[in-house]
Amino acid sequence: MRHGKKTNHLGRKTAHRKSMLANMACSLIEHKRINTTVAKAKALKVFVEPLVTKSKEDTTHNRRLVFSKLRQKEAVAELFREVAPKVGDRPGGYTRVIKLGNRLGDNADMALIELVDYNETYNLSKPEKKKSTRRAGRKKATEATAPKAEGKTEEKSSENKEDKKEE
Repeated sequence: MRHGKKTNHLGRKTAHRKSMLANMACSLIEHKRINTTVAKAKALKVFVEPLVTKSKEDTTHNRRLVFSKLRQKEAVAELFREVAPKVGDRPGGYTRVIKLGNRLGDNADMALIELVDYNETYNLSKPEKKKSTRRAGRKKATEATAPKAEGKTEEKSSENKEDKKEE
């Protein structure tokens, strides 16, 4: 029975598991999406989301806490510089796991894990469309230009008549 056992050990010792999750988190922050197995993706989601939450407030203490988990200065810098401002208003759920099917070699369940705000395909922000009214209004522009056009044609025709009289 697995009473109270919340961590998926992924068939690895503690040090190996922590190193693997740190490396995967750095790759996720750098590339914004990675392919991995479903079990690793779920473990990575639990690992990386608290780090993204800490990165929303850029303090020295939070940078040191995140660096102690990630162990790569470039990944920490990118997390605080680029990822955090993009997810600043989101209350959680920074990653998405999409199941892809089975791997050919060993039939393992594969998944794509990505940062939610970096995928334009799934973003639900729709472009604002022009506001329209239900009633048909008068077309003022065409009525205003129509008399001017008629006046110009009358002027031209009167000029033509004057020209003919002079000849």
